[in-house]
Amino acid sequence: MTNRFVEKLRGFSPLSDADVAELVVLTSRSRVIKTRHDLIREGDRPGPVFVMIEGWACRYKVLPSGTRQVLAFLMPGDACDLHIGLLAEMDHSIQTMTPARVATIERVEMDELMMRRPAIARAMYIAQLIDEGTMRAWITSMGRRTSVERVAHLMCELYLRVRDIALTGETSLTLPLSQVLLADALGMTSVHKTGF
Repeated sequence: MTNRFVEKLRGFSPLSDADVAELVVLTSRSRVIKTRHDLIREGDRPGPVFVMIEGWACRYKVLPSGTRQVLAFLMPGDACDLHIGLLAEMDHSIQTMTPARVATIERVEMDELMMRRPAIARAMYIAQLIDEGTMRAWITSMGRRTSVERVAHLMCELYLRVRDIALTGETSLTLPLSQVLLADALGMTSVHKTGF
């Protein structure tokens, strides 16, 4: 089975066979998680680095009114919160959207790995920079794009991300997103009319 996390990192920085072997060992300790299971909740102490091996998850915050804002979608190959351990508590939650296989890498193991293996550290930092760029695009969408533009931008983003990890080679894909999840990600109501 392809390890999409390793393949993703290889795309950002050349990795030696020893680098790859260490990543494969670390991500081989994975478990199956059911749909709509919180991997970690806002207010919890930061835990391990989660790596999505299979399935999808999302980052989210729940506002005092009870409404939810989805902050990001996570798919196979994505690592969650490399540096969140610097915080005293989580400032968001992570929940699976589909059945998933998730590897957990203890923070100390990840820190030691990145110290020993600079190519892995470089690839992880590049992945984090890309995630931050995606977050800036989401902020731009929420602040300045119309509802139609927001939907279109998100669909294009998700298609390119799925294509880049070889989950599809087609010109279309099926997304595991409900209308409610889309609304929570795009700042709309689930019955919002986009003009389509």
